[in-house]
Amino acid sequence: MRRPLSVLAAVVLVGALLAFYIFIPPLTLLEPGEYERTSVAITDDDGTELATVDARIADTRDKRRIGLSRTDSLANGTGMLFVHGSADSRSYHMRNMTIGLDIVFVDSDGTITEIHDAPVPAVGGTGPYRGTGRYVLEVPRGWMNATGATVGDNVEIPASGKS
Repeated sequence: MRRPLSVLAAVVLVGALLAFYIFIPPLTLLEPGEYERTSVAITDDDGTELATVDARIADTRDKRRIGLSRTDSLANGTGMLFVHGSADSRSYHMRNMTIGLDIVFVDSDGTITEIHDAPVPAVGGTGPYRGTGRYVLEVPRGWMNATGATVGDNVEIPASGKS
């Protein structure tokens, strides 16, 4: 009687692993396709432009999951804009990253709600980096500070980035 239970347990375990693999495949198997691009402006509360970012748009589950993990370097003024369906509490991790980032949470109205200075994971861990927003903008580490942008400033997202 013991053998059928162990066989059943093995079948259940294999089935669970297969389901996990199908519904949450490893990053190496995901192909996000082409990224659309948009230019976002960061402005202070007076409307003065502090900076612009040429951003790749991550507006699907796979694109958001891969994020910048396949990026070896990121020039100032470039980044990735993660687009979600609505504003919510979010948690970002730096999986498979080789560069440090500023992780900027942006509410539906464009207000910056949180900025994290996230070092290269080998130096400072992988997160989680938490905040509230509909959008998350990732740019090179230290760049937000260099531009003078702070929590409460705005990220102007054109219609092309609002998917």
